[in-house]
Amino acid sequence: MNVTRGFTGRPRVHRPGLPPGQYDAGDDWPVLSAEVTPDLAPADWTFRVDGLVEEPRTWSWEQAHALPGSVYEGAIHCVTSWSKFGVRFGGVSVDTFLAAVRPLPTATHAVAYSHTGYTTNLPLTDLTGGKAWIAFSYDGRPLAPEHGGPARLLVPHLYFWKSAKWVAGLKLLDHDEPGFWEQNGYHARGNPWEEQRYSGD
Repeated sequence: MNVTRGFTGRPRVHRPGLPPGQYDAGDDWPVLSAEVTPDLAPADWTFRVDGLVEEPRTWSWEQAHALPGSVYEGAIHCVTSWSKFGVRFGGVSVDTFLAAVRPLPTATHAVAYSHTGYTTNLPLTDLTGGKAWIAFSYDGRPLAPEHGGPARLLVPHLYFWKSAKWVAGLKLLDHDEPGFWEQNGYHARGNPWEEQRYSGD
């Protein structure tokens, strides 16, 4: 994905809940990826949480689906300036996975990584308290591969590059460790309301 400060997108239309510098994409959901979409079957998907935890653990597709389900309904925001409202994702809260592995008191951050090798960094406070999900479905249907299916991380209060597609796991750390886009000039956190698009914003 090639993003520059000169990106202007569509004409801006004011809408309540629209962060600064964003436009409402309406029914569109642009496909933007740093990598080629993998051919990853649900039967081959796994999700692992390790690092600074008491009990590292890996879930299969069936084991993850056996956990209590959770739904996110709201908006998502991309750093390339589009926002999409009225989305509905189904999956499992990240809190549920973390409760099973029991993070150590020293854990402050996580690196989310994908089955493709993509990585992105997040403070644990952005993954806990009902703010993040492992999403398997969109609008009642299986999540399409081009949008991160069979499963993606969903952190809707941050720019969408933080919601790693084809998510494979979380590694908990006692420090912040930049991921792919963060090493290439993007902001360490990515709060849309503060327009944290690039390092230094």
